[in-house]
Parts: sequence; structure tokens; C-alpha cells
Amino acid sequence: MSDSTSISKNNSQQDWQRRSLNAVWHPCTQMARAAVVPPLPIARGEGPWLHDYEGRRYFDANSSWWVNLFGHSDEGIKDAIKQQLDTLAHVMLAGCTHAPAVELAEKLSALTGGALGHTFFASDGASAVEIALKMSFHSWRNRGLDAKREFVCLRHGYHGETIGALAVTDVAVFRDAYAPLLMPSHVVESPDSRQGADSEARALAALRSVLEARCGHIAALIIEPLVQCAAGMVMHEPSYLRAVRALCDEFEIHLIADEIAVGCGRTGTFFAFEQARTSWPDFITLSKGISGGTLPLSLVLTTEAVFQSFWSDEVARGFLHSHSYTGNALACAAANAVLDRFANQQVLEKNREQARWLQNAFAPLQSDARVEHLRQRGMILAFDVRADLVGERFAERFHLAAREQALLIRPIGRTVYLMPPYLIDESTARFLAHAVTQTLNEVLLHAA
Repeated sequence: MSDSTSISKNNSQQDWQRRSLNAVWHPCTQMARAAVVPPLPIARGEGPWLHDYEGRRYFDANSSWWVNLFGHSDEGIKDAIKQQLDTLAHVMLAGCTHAPAVELAEKLSALTGGALGHTFFASDGASAVEIALKMSFHSWRNRGLDAKREFVCLRHGYHGETIGALAVTDVAVFRDAYAPLLMPSHVVESPDSRQGADSEARALAALRSVLEARCGHIAALIIEPLVQCAAGMVMHEPSYLRAVRALCDEFEIHLIADEIAVGCGRTGTFFAFEQARTSWPDFITLSKGISGGTLPLSLVLTTEAVFQSFWSDEVARGFLHSHSYTGNALACAAANAVLDRFANQQVLEKNREQARWLQNAFAPLQSDARVEHLRQRGMILAFDVRADLVGERFAERFHLAAREQALLIRPIGRTVYLMPPYLIDESTARFLAHAVTQTLNEVLLHAA
């Protein structure tokens, strides 16, 4: 037995917490607070369940930050990675290529009917956003339109935490500390179904106003189609996307659809933007679910027009962005297995049925006076707890109380949401509704 295996078997839950706090700097975490509420050590995952070192299990209701589509330790994805590992784990994609990357790019192109026929590979969602922003600007510059270097984003939008991605992110807790480092962007009102029917019209009017004034300087608009996730699962209608596409065409700016969280079937179609039933965006970014929660991978899909704007004998006109693991063969193999599952196992049809089970199970919350704005878009379900009831550290208290209900869930502010793996049946949906309701009862009882 190896030393690492021995340590894994012999150390307790508390030992792993202590060692993690001493050595690991956890993401999206104030480490001083983590010392009070230590991280939950997870020993293994199976299907939608995560198991700790003391034998307790937790339903992964947020899909481990929205990445896990088909549950943990999925055999099909594991087999694809193992088979690829036997032949080629990685080779640089500059000057070389390999079958998993080619096949993945071809499959993604086919999903857009060839409209987005070129795939650029990256490692994570923020990197994909950086690439899309750089490509947009550089494409305009290669066409002689150097002035088009500004970007438009939506109020409360989230696109990642690297410097470029933060510049088009409007979530203060992530952005404010780094504001002196960021390029300025135009932040316009976002549509929000909770604010009534005229919210979309106001958002579109605000966008038109900015485009009319600055279109000669604007490279692209970036949006999260249908759901602004980090904002608290703020939802809007496909009609907004159709209008946005028309405005971008009218004022000759690129449209970037950030589908990192909402792509891969989360909203009922593989790409959320499909529901607009209009022409495709100029760029789509994908990550999270594309590799089924196994290996880091992100992608930028773009058009022939953008691709051709870089085609030249001049090296400086090329898109020279890279990282050492670009197009990693193992990650691409996992993504191919994910896309094959969509193609061969009626995933989207099954998701729609699972979404109905969730809707039915959570329907009683519609009449719960403690809850506001119960809403759903495909496999994303959310509600807000009344502001006057939540008290201090609501999200943290809810998360901890939910563990006692065998549920791993992390609210965003006072928004409780579920984005579970695609493994729901009617019984599971009822379990989730019961666990969430019991947690709500516990948290609000103690808040009172």
C-alpha cells in the first residue's frame, strides 16, 4: 500500500480539514471564515452523491459548481479517458494535432449547423472569455477598425475573475478590489423576469442608447443567455436574445454568448442561445459541463468571418494566444464522450422530463409566504427567500443546515438554487424538495 493510500484511509474527517486549512488556499473563500466553518472533506463520489470520510453522503445539488452533468464516476466518461490515456495523454497543439481535438471541434461545429465552424481550446471559463474578447478586438483591428476596442456587458453579469473577464463582470465582491487594474466597459441594464414585463424593454432601450453613441468604438457585447447565474439565477426570455442579436447586426458589433454555465443542456437545449431561434452569436464560450466534471477544458466557437480576418502571411495578424495544455487529449476525449451521450441517449428529452419532476416537486413553494420568485429554466430551479427573513450569513447557515438533510447546496446571497446532475427521477425530485423545505424551516426558525 502506498503512503498516500495509507494516509487517506487512516486520517479522520477532522484531520483532512486541519491539513487543508494549513496547506490549501480555497477559492471564493475568506480563509479566516473557513477556520470557523471548515471545508467538508469528500472521500469519493458516485452518481449524484458525494461521500465523506465518516460514511455520510450528500446529494450534489449544485453539480460541484455546475460542472457535473452525469454524476460522479460516470463509467462512459471514465472509459473514454482511460482509453485515451493508453494512446496519447497530451501533445502540443501548435504544429501538431490529434484525433480527440479534431473530432470535438467537428462535433461542436455540427451542433451549430456549421455556423460556428472554428474552435479554439482553452483551460477554464475565464480563459475562454479572455480569448473571445481578444479575438473580437483583434479581428476588428485586422480589418482596419482599430477604434473598436470597447466592450458592453450587462448589470450583475459574471464572466470570470481574470483581469479581462473581470472587466466585463459586474459583481462587486469579485470586481471592486481589482477595479484599478481593469479596462473600462459599458455596463447596461439587464433583463430580469422578477421585475415585470417591461424589464426587457428597459434593458433593450439602455443597450440601444449605448450602441447608438459608441458603436464605432465597441468591439462586442457579452451576455449570459437566459440565466445570469452568479447574479442569483436572474432569468430572461428568448425574445431578449433575438432583439440583442438584431441590435448587434444593426450596429456592427460582435455578440459573445457566454454559455459556460448555461450550455450543455442546462436550459433545455444544448446551447441556451438556440431558444432565440435567430442567427448564431459571433462567439460562444463553453466550459464546465463540456467534460462532464472530469477534466478542465474550455472552448471558444466562432465564425468563418472572424477566422478569415486572421488569415494572413503576417505572423502578427495571427491569433497567438496559447497555453501549454491547449486542446489536451484527455480532456477532449472526455468532452467527446459527453457529446456522444447527448447524440445517442436522448439527454435533452430526458432533461425536459426531469425538469418537469423538479417543477412539480417544488410547486408548493409557490404559496409559501417566506419565498419569492420561484423560477425555473430547464434544469436550473431557484427561489429567493424574503429579505426581511434571512438574517446574517444566510447562505452559510443554509449550506450547513442542508448537510444535515444529506444535501450539498450553496445559495447565492438569499437565492436558493438547484442545478443538479442529469440523474433525477420523481422520487429524487421529491427528496430534494423535502430536503430544501426542511432546511428552510430550520434556518428561518433559528433566525427568528
